[in-house]
Amino acid sequence: MQGRRRGELAIQALLAAALVAALWWLLDVTAANMAERGIRSGFDFLTDPAGFAIGESLLPFDSTDSALWALAAGLANTLRVALPAILASTLLGTLIGLGRLSPNLLLRSLCAAYVETLRNVPLLLQLLAWYFVVTDLLPLASDALQPAPHVFLSKSGLAIPWLGGDSGVFDLPLRGEMNIAGGATLTPEFLALFLGLSLYTAAYVAETVRAGIQAVPRGQSDAALALGLTRVQLFRLVLLPQALRSIIPPLTNQHLSLTKNASLAVAIGYPDLVSVANTTLNQTGRAAECIALIMAVYLILSLLTAWLSAWMERRSGRWAERA
Repeated sequence: MQGRRRGELAIQALLAAALVAALWWLLDVTAANMAERGIRSGFDFLTDPAGFAIGESLLPFDSTDSALWALAAGLANTLRVALPAILASTLLGTLIGLGRLSPNLLLRSLCAAYVETLRNVPLLLQLLAWYFVVTDLLPLASDALQPAPHVFLSKSGLAIPWLGGDSGVFDLPLRGEMNIAGGATLTPEFLALFLGLSLYTAAYVAETVRAGIQAVPRGQSDAALALGLTRVQLFRLVLLPQALRSIIPPLTNQHLSLTKNASLAVAIGYPDLVSVANTTLNQTGRAAECIALIMAVYLILSLLTAWLSAWMERRSGRWAERA
């Protein structure tokens, strides 16, 4: 048995060494061809001034800042839209998934229509549609909609109260004759991307939640109801702890897909990581390096999400055992 295991390890080591050698050869050939054609290579451009501006940035950024800081600003913009969209899609998808299991025919049908419609329309088309809604169908800032006190929605984006201001607590947006002053403003590009990612991913989350709950044997529900548990207690104490084991792994995949789908932001002009990297590529001509950086960042984000998913799965398993 031990001899067989040593043989398997030796084969795996040889395959790994062959893969490393192939990659090294590929990089060496690529570098030689680039040098022959006079194409510069390397990551030294990261310390040079970016030479371009970013339309909106969570991090303070100026064209004289380094290209590395520009990429960091692009990554911050990606996380700025991806993390809230993950939260929104998970909450909305859970509600829709539960609605798919409702005994009410109208609610069940509406939730099913939502899922089938949003899942079968390409995300890029949905982003373009939401961008059209925000930039063309909403009123000007002077006639902005006011869905809540000191919250204004217009072609200029969504103005909301924010920390700071003269009061020291909140800076409140106020409607002017031509624009909205004060508070914080979410741009039309951000709104379109956030809505598109959230609503599209929520359809897949809904199916994940529905399938996870239906995977729990029916006898568990019948036994809980026979013991006198209410529907809420049945869901909280019996169904949810067991369903989470089936829900978390595919739910993680949806979160990963949402983060990667945020790269479609370039289609509507939102300056995410991919958009900033494309501009850096055009400025410096370092195509291989910029693409490698994008791949590395998304790989790290995926690994972190997978680690978090594994941790949540272990926690849910212990919760199910206690329940």
